[in-house]
Amino acid sequence: MTRAQVFSDTACTLGEGPLWHPERKQLFWFDILSKQLLNRDAKGEHIWRFDDCVSAAGWVDFETLLMAAETGLYRFDIPSGQRELVVPLEADNPLTRSNDGRADPWGGFWIGTMGFNAEPGAGAIYRFYRGELKQLVGDITISNAICFAPDRSCAYYTDTADGRILRQPLDQADGWPLGDPEVFLDFSGEDFGPDGAVVDAEGCFWNAQWGAGRVARYSASGALLSVWPLPPAQTTCPAFGGPGLTTLFVTSAAVDSNDAQAGQTFCIATDVTGQREYQVIL
Repeated sequence: MTRAQVFSDTACTLGEGPLWHPERKQLFWFDILSKQLLNRDAKGEHIWRFDDCVSAAGWVDFETLLMAAETGLYRFDIPSGQRELVVPLEADNPLTRSNDGRADPWGGFWIGTMGFNAEPGAGAIYRFYRGELKQLVGDITISNAICFAPDRSCAYYTDTADGRILRQPLDQADGWPLGDPEVFLDFSGEDFGPDGAVVDAEGCFWNAQWGAGRVARYSASGALLSVWPLPPAQTTCPAFGGPGLTTLFVTSAAVDSNDAQAGQTFCIATDVTGQREYQVIL
């Protein structure tokens, strides 16, 4: 198994939301608590700073991201660094901010919220689709692990505080939830928390496990297939990218950590192909 390499030695307070832009061939990621969006290209690393927390994004076109921030979803212009509000997100609730999010196969964007201090049940999970934002799940403490099966059959998500990964069946026509979710993986008795996740092209589920210093791969039936260790304990979110989509990028967090490499962003060469990130349709 290939060892994890440092992709960026910038120590993020709370690294999150890695996104491989398939047209730019570049990784974008966030430092939520430092209110920053980061990117690395052939010229080096770039940092955009904001006045509010930013946490996740989907790609719209070569020059545009849909970016989740503390009180809204924004159209972000990469060349200029300017952003424009698309739709408010819990803008009337000063206790919450955006957290984990990902584009879905239908051009929608799922985004979770949570309390700044992880207040119990303060967050929710929403879907932005065709100009409209709708709440899908309420009473969430720490929204995480939003990702989608390649056959469009389901979405995955978790409340890290609860410890269970849920699998939500989806309507094949438009991606809206069908019926109730079922428990896919139950980590409620473990000493780590399920954090961000991604699904590869084979339909296997990769989960960053906060406190365990690893990303674990599970089959669609829930069997543990492999474990990919990383230097810091507080791993936060994986994403596939690079040539052939076989590189696994993983963010981490330095907050409340004494690990020497805490908050750095890592890359791992794998023999598995990831899914191309879906394009958001505004």
